[in-house]
Amino acid sequence: MWRLRVTREVLAVVAVAEALVLAVTVRQLATLEARCEDTLRHPLEDRPKQGETAEGEESLVWPPLYVVTPTYRRAAQLADLTRLAQTLRLVPRLTWVVVEDAKERSEVVAELLERTGLDYAHLAAPTPDEYKERTMLGRGVFNRREGLRWVRQHAHDGVLYFADDDNAYDVRIFLQIRRTQRASVFPVGLILRLGVSSPVVRGGKVVGFHDAFQAGRKFAVDMAGFAVNLRVVHANPEATIPVRVSYLEDGFLRQLNLELDDLEPLASGCTEVLVWHTKTQPAATPSLEHVSHADADTNLIQLYHNLLR
Repeated sequence: MWRLRVTREVLAVVAVAEALVLAVTVRQLATLEARCEDTLRHPLEDRPKQGETAEGEESLVWPPLYVVTPTYRRAAQLADLTRLAQTLRLVPRLTWVVVEDAKERSEVVAELLERTGLDYAHLAAPTPDEYKERTMLGRGVFNRREGLRWVRQHAHDGVLYFADDDNAYDVRIFLQIRRTQRASVFPVGLILRLGVSSPVVRGGKVVGFHDAFQAGRKFAVDMAGFAVNLRVVHANPEATIPVRVSYLEDGFLRQLNLELDDLEPLASGCTEVLVWHTKTQPAATPSLEHVSHADADTNLIQLYHNLLR
């Protein structure tokens, strides 16, 4: 009987010890999994520099990023903005500056921005009437100008990037452009007849541009293919977005007094595409005429009202 009691006590001790070992092992595996996920999200080349917090604890310091997005009313607007928002939510210390081509900010865009949980600024800047009939007017000029004005007024350090709402973005590009010291450049996919617009890099330096539309442009880049440090923006307070179509990017970068030597190639030396100029195709606009009288007591009436707000 005594031997049986001792055996039970030993087994109980062993069971407790095994439970402790198992708990420690599970904790170690959870820590390892978290580190692996962090490495996948932020490869070494994309990770921020380490710094010190006010309490002296080591932390990751993310330079602020300001993303300016022009947008206008159309059937695919909310779909495009939603897709972009899902990407931007993965990026720390980002402020999204959304500028509508309208006299007033719309309720539906305001609601979308609030749902994202992002830091944002919601602005409106209509295209002036005297410019609406000009065939050579660049798209989104006055929206970008308003976004640029807001950033100049509210941000003193960080990086500026123009992100159209109908493009597609790999989250890594937002992590990489934080390193921008003056102006960074990178390839954009699905552009014109070449299918790509890219800086030409030799020996780690930008020496030209591979783009289907050169036309005397010093900086033959797409609007989605560059980012600028705010120090450069503030150093050139008169620099703005030109109105001439296809020369928006070149004109802005010229006004910032940049040279080819100032450009920093990203995306693995401009050998990868992390941004695509997808451009949503025009979609049909919903209309209450599409709802029959037989469906008047169904969800379709409310659905169409929400779509048409």
